[in-house]
Amino acid sequence: MSSTIVLRGARLVPFDDDGAARTGDHADGPSAPGLVDVAIVDGRIVAVGPNLSTAGADDVVDLEGRWLMPGLWDAHVHMSQWALDRQRVDVGHAKSAAEAAAIMAEHARLAAPPPGIVLVGRGFRDGLWPDQPSAALLDVALEREGVGRDVAVVVVSGDLHAAWFSTAALVLLGGAGHPTGVMRETEWMGRMGAIDTVSPEVLDAWVDDAATAAASRGVVGIVDFEIADNLSTWTRRIAGGQRSLRVDAGVWREYLDRAVALELATGDEITGTDGLLRLGALKIISDGSLNTRTAYCADPYPDRRGEGAYGTLNTPTGELTTLLAYARGKGIAAAVHAIGDRAVALALDAFEASGARGSIEHAQLVGAADAARMARLGLTASVQPEHAMDDRDVADTHWAGRTADAFPYSTLARAGVRLALGSDAPVAPLDPWAAIAAAVYRSRDGREPWHPEQRIDLDTALAASVRSRIAVGEVADVVVLDADPYAAATPEELRAVPVAATLLAGRWTQRLV
Repeated sequence: MSSTIVLRGARLVPFDDDGAARTGDHADGPSAPGLVDVAIVDGRIVAVGPNLSTAGADDVVDLEGRWLMPGLWDAHVHMSQWALDRQRVDVGHAKSAAEAAAIMAEHARLAAPPPGIVLVGRGFRDGLWPDQPSAALLDVALEREGVGRDVAVVVVSGDLHAAWFSTAALVLLGGAGHPTGVMRETEWMGRMGAIDTVSPEVLDAWVDDAATAAASRGVVGIVDFEIADNLSTWTRRIAGGQRSLRVDAGVWREYLDRAVALELATGDEITGTDGLLRLGALKIISDGSLNTRTAYCADPYPDRRGEGAYGTLNTPTGELTTLLAYARGKGIAAAVHAIGDRAVALALDAFEASGARGSIEHAQLVGAADAARMARLGLTASVQPEHAMDDRDVADTHWAGRTADAFPYSTLARAGVRLALGSDAPVAPLDPWAAIAAAVYRSRDGREPWHPEQRIDLDTALAASVRSRIAVGEVADVVVLDADPYAAATPEELRAVPVAATLLAGRWTQRLV
């Protein structure tokens, strides 16, 4: 049965035909001052203009001069981890290992988990801590709070590339006798799923809450790189009623054969999901992260010696090239996690040798020459600008002398690389306005802009955050704003752009009140 919605009295945040935000000849700044109506039939825009007829419309909504723009996408999310993270103990503000341990111990005293269940913390960042996290430190803190050493505690790092275990947690999760209690990279990632002790039904409910919260910030779609069988997970969720988001389901190599057997290529819609679920790209982690000091770099880390001084190459270039060539042959794009400059260079080698298409995920340390290579190869830089704000001090310490090439959004954009903005939630919150503000201002919390030469303009940031337009024939994935984003005069104002409503294929996921 056909459905018609007319949105009346909207001010458009305009976009050109190529998807880039348009600036220029508007009396009140870059955004268009004139009011238009938008008619939507069966989830697609059929007319845009002043004084459209509302005859026969099922829903007529007066936007009263609010601003209308395409719905926002987050190009890099770990959705289950984000939903779980929203339930975990936050130690992100801790300035030392001792302080983080004390936070976890106090929480254990107030709400100790039952035997066999892990108390999970989130967000530790030890790159600038004066002391070292260890199992012994957690054990002592637990004893000091009177809960005993038998409580299993795991604290996940802010970048997800490391975790810090109490002795009881090491025993519970197969790491008894570990020399420090801090596991990094593959040693930890193989255990990540073991701390997720909630049922699929509970987790799906938490994901639903997180998706609703994302819609309240104007999000219509995510690229989910959860380490899981994302096709099966999201097919189940959508069948169960989760319809707040579109999802591109990232594929890990463990599940690649299933996608190939189903003869799915990147971008293919999954049957039975009403177009909400598509196959995404093959996700491959080539190196580590900055905070964990495992991002693979051309220069050594100042606090590391011997093996690992340059970081960790998780996937050798020959293996990466073979994987990319296989994926290309099956019509599947590749999303290669590469943070350090050496990892980026080797990933570009693999893309060039294989002829694969896809993206470099994170691209946190990239020189001008490799930015030009990325453009020539037609690759997307999938970046998370809020990480630059989280890690600016860590970068100044551990990438000293090289930060002119750190989080180099302007360099990439000038080279012609397509940018896609995201959060990497739970590493940063799933809020596209935070990413946009960080990319545009390179500043947060009242601090001076960090390497302001790497800022991008709002046009570019918005274009890197949407996949559609307000135009006839386009899908009606739109967001209604209570303020013009171009009128934001400070980073704080841009971060806090008020979202009034969100529609996904003409269906309200956040209703105007």
